[in-house]
This record gives sequence, C-alpha cells and structure tokens, in this order.
Amino acid sequence: MPADTTSDVEMAANERRSGLRTIRKVGPYLWPDDKPWVKRRVVIALTCLVLAKIVNMLAPLFFGKAVDALSGQASELVLGGVGLTLAYGFARLMNVGFQQLRDGVFARVGQRALRSLALETFTHIHRLSMRYHITRKTGGLSRIIERGVKGVDFLLRFMLFSVGPLILELLLICLVLLWLLDIRYMMVVLVTIAIYVWFTFKVTEWRVRLRREMNQQDTDANQKAIDSLLNFETVKYFGAEAREAARYDKSMEAYEGAAIKTATSLAFLNFGQSLIITSGLVAVMVMAAFGVQAGTISVGDFVMVNAYMIQITMPLNFLGTVYREIRQALVDMGEMFDLLEQPQEVSDKPGAPDVEVSQGAVQFENVKFGYDTARPILKGVSLNVRSGENVALVGPSGSGKSTIGRLLFRFYDVTDGAVRIDGQDVRDVTQTSLHDAIGVVPQDTVLFNDTIRYNIAYGRADATEDDIIAAARAAQIHDFILSLPEGYDTMVGERGLKLSGGEKQRVGIARTLLKNPPILILDEATSALDSETEASIQGALKRAGEGRTVITIAHRLSTIADADRIVVLENGQVVEEGNHDSLLASHGRYAALWNRQMQEEEAA
Repeated sequence: MPADTTSDVEMAANERRSGLRTIRKVGPYLWPDDKPWVKRRVVIALTCLVLAKIVNMLAPLFFGKAVDALSGQASELVLGGVGLTLAYGFARLMNVGFQQLRDGVFARVGQRALRSLALETFTHIHRLSMRYHITRKTGGLSRIIERGVKGVDFLLRFMLFSVGPLILELLLICLVLLWLLDIRYMMVVLVTIAIYVWFTFKVTEWRVRLRREMNQQDTDANQKAIDSLLNFETVKYFGAEAREAARYDKSMEAYEGAAIKTATSLAFLNFGQSLIITSGLVAVMVMAAFGVQAGTISVGDFVMVNAYMIQITMPLNFLGTVYREIRQALVDMGEMFDLLEQPQEVSDKPGAPDVEVSQGAVQFENVKFGYDTARPILKGVSLNVRSGENVALVGPSGSGKSTIGRLLFRFYDVTDGAVRIDGQDVRDVTQTSLHDAIGVVPQDTVLFNDTIRYNIAYGRADATEDDIIAAARAAQIHDFILSLPEGYDTMVGERGLKLSGGEKQRVGIARTLLKNPPILILDEATSALDSETEASIQGALKRAGEGRTVITIAHRLSTIADADRIVVLENGQVVEEGNHDSLLASHGRYAALWNRQMQEEEAA
C-alpha cells in the first residue's frame, strides 16, 4: 500500500469532514421535531438493540457454566447443567427476537427517511437553474441520485444497527472478561481490536480513493451509453455504430482497470484483517489454556472465553465489510448532498406575490445579459409589447432572440435592466405564477414517453376529456389522433420519436392551448419543419395567438410577415423596428435578410 502524500492526507481530512457533514444531514430525518411517532420508534428500536446485546452477553456465560456443571465441577448457579443449557438456548433465541423486533419497528422510520430525502432531492433538481441543467450531464446526475439514495438506505440499516451495536458488544465483552478473569485478557482483546480497526480504516481510506475513481469511470461510461441511445437516429445517419461502441468500450476499459485495482485491494484488506483477528484469538486462547493447566480457571471458563472471542471475531470480520460500505455510502451521499447544496441561481424573493396579468403587456427596459460574463448577449435591449400585440423578433444566429424569451420566462435573471409584465418586475413575483402566465411553443417539442392524451393534458392538471379534445381540435390534430388505432391512448415513444416533427409540434401547440396563458412565446416553432408542414401549422399557431400577447422568435421571415410589429436584433441590440412593409421600404437590415431568404428559396 503506497504511503500517503500531502495531497492524500488533505483529501482524507476533507473526506472525514464531508462524512461528518453527511451524518449531520441525515440526522434530522431520523429525529424530526415535527414527527413524534418517528422518535418513539427510534427509541423503541434502540431499546431492543441494547436488550439484544445484553442477552447476547449472557449466552456464553450460561454455556461455560453448563460445561462446568456437566463436567462435575461446582457451579455457582442453581439451575444445573440442563437448566443452564436451556438458559443458553433461551438467551440466543431472545437475542434474535429483540433484533427482529428492532428491525420491524425501525422499518417505517427508514423508509420514511428514504422517501423524504428522495423527494427533496428530486424537487431541488427541478428548482435549479437552466444554466445548471444545460452544463450537467443527465446520465451522471441520475447516477448520483441513485447511488446517494442507496447510500442513505445502507447507512440507516448498517451504521445504526451494526456499528453502534458492535461497539456496545465489544465494551460489554471486555467488562465481562475483566470481571470474570483478569485485566490481561481484556488488554489483549483491546489491543487486537485497536490494531484491527487501525488497519481496516487505513486500508479502506486507500480503497475509497480507488472506489471513487471506479465510480467516476462508471458514471462516464453510463453517460456515454445514455447519450448514444438518446441520439440513436444521429448514430444511424452517420453509420457510427462502431465508433460509438469503441467510444463506450474505451470508457469501460478505464472502468475495468479501476475495478481490478479495487478488487485486489479488497483481497489485501481481507487477508490482513484475518491475520490480525486470528492472532488475537490464538493469544487469548493460549492464555486461557495456561490458566486451565494452572488451575486458575475452569474448563467452562476456557469454553466461555472461546465463545466470547468467536463472538468478537464474527462482528469484527463484518466490520470490515460494513466500514467499507459505509465509507462508500458516505461518499455517494456526499455527492448527493453536494447536489442539494447547489444554490438556486433563480429564486423567489421572501413573501413574493403572484404576478397579476390584466393586460399582458411586456416591457424590456435596457436589458443586459450574458450566459458568460466575458461574452455579453444582450447589450441594452429595450422593447415594449402591448397587450394583444403580435411582435416578431428576427435577426441572425447569436443576436439574442431566444435569450429574450428565456429572460421573460425567467430561466435566468438579467444582469442589468428589468423585464416587466404589466409593470411588475418578473424578479419580484413568484416563478410558479409567472410560468402559469406564459405559454411556450419551442422549436423542438419534447414529449413524455406516455400517451398523446397525457402529453396534451400536461398543459393543465385539472383538464377534462372535453378540454383535451377541444385543444386538439384547435391545434388541428384531433382528426389525426382519431385515425390512429389507439386514438388518444397512443404511446408517443421516448421524446415523442414515434410522431413526425409536425405531429409533435401540433401536440405541443395543443398542450399550450390547453394551458390557456395570456402571454405566448413562439420560439422558432416551425423552423425545424419542412415548408409544407410549416404552412399547415401556421393556422394552428395563429389560432393559438388569438386574444393573447404573442412574441414570435422567427428564423423564416415569411412566417412573420403579418406580425403587428417586427423587431430586428443584431449583436444583442435592436437595430430596426416596424411592420413588414415599412421595414422593406426602409431598405435596411430587415430588407437585406428578407431578400437573401427569398433568393435562397427561389434557388431551392
């Protein structure tokens, strides 16, 4: 085993601090102030634990005295050999009984803690900003949550009911040896335990670093597999199956190497533990054998000492496994709690009211924003969208069109300036009410792997069947749905892959219509579609915009020629503004974009 470097020592110290933090964070789930029934069950479970260990301490004592009685030596007890044997059996039975009662009482506490923590983590992930989610790998994120929850489960079951009882049992055995024999036996046991624990902890710290490396490689391989499967079509388009397999195999090769190191280090740990504990056992038994020969202790005491040493050996061997797993569980849980401590970039102000949308007017006041501080996207954009107005945003890629929609929805907060709805700064109102007031039809509608009915109904939780059908009719997809063998119960596949692009967009429009928001953002809603499909969907989009304030982010200028107002963005600034005819007449930036697109369409 290599010696620790300075960085390894610092890492180990950080691990210990992280482990203590993790244990502190789990504590409230086991002892919640607002759940007295949980506290009662914990107290009952711990009482059963202590009783089990006390009874367990009596079993070898009864066994040793039974040997003395049956061998003709005088017994200090009046039960006799048979009675002591029955007492020994009863003690073992009661030990198991108290343990099972403990587990049964604690089961509800543990499952409640797991459920509460899983829900808190899931909820927190949804609160995190868009910036976090677009930079985080989804496959790796799901693996962190999965390992973290499993780690909590392991910690609750083993640390509370294995490590704690083991310490109590070792103390009781040492006291019994001191009381019945002499201090030499107790000192040998204590020294053996100390060396064993030191060796186990030292080697396990080394193995944890190896295990962390293995986890990282496992996460990387899992992410590559998920990424490849999510892009199944792209892989097929480019005939890249072999390339993807080689990429995945390279990750698995790194995982294989880390796993081999972990396995060989486990063999080293197991042998070392066996050597230490066997040496201690033999030393104590040799001392007891000399005591029998000298006549200072009886044969029954010799048997009792052997029983106690075996009783120590079994949980200590188990301690090695438990400590390794607890150490790993703390690492896995630490990653999950790091996730829980990830701050919300966008959060509600304390006591923030709901947004009140009376007109649906939207104002951008000298808005400045950049996803990266070194690269500003919007450089002082001012824009007023009046109630019921259809305003289109156009411009080259990177000009900030989609960013305006994200800032209105408050996926991000502006760096400077303000975004207002009917005079209310979006930072001063609750995000839930803000999101309820805004509907979005994105460029690529992503659907849940469920039925068409479920995906449309996602627009409003309390929607009736009639509401769903009305929304589908308005989005001009009702007849298509009825033509399917399973109608509204048709499964759309993962991310909606069983539907065409136009069909997915119509489902997305129906979902937004069902939501019935006063403000609608059409974020290049048809740019990914062919011209014929785009033309057929335009009617549904116009119907979706009736009676609402609409902000259309457009790539194809032909789709927004009839907008009330067109705003041209370039390099994060408004360079032109007006209706289609006036902008063409001014022969400015919009006219140049229009002419170029017309020429491209004619050439096509």
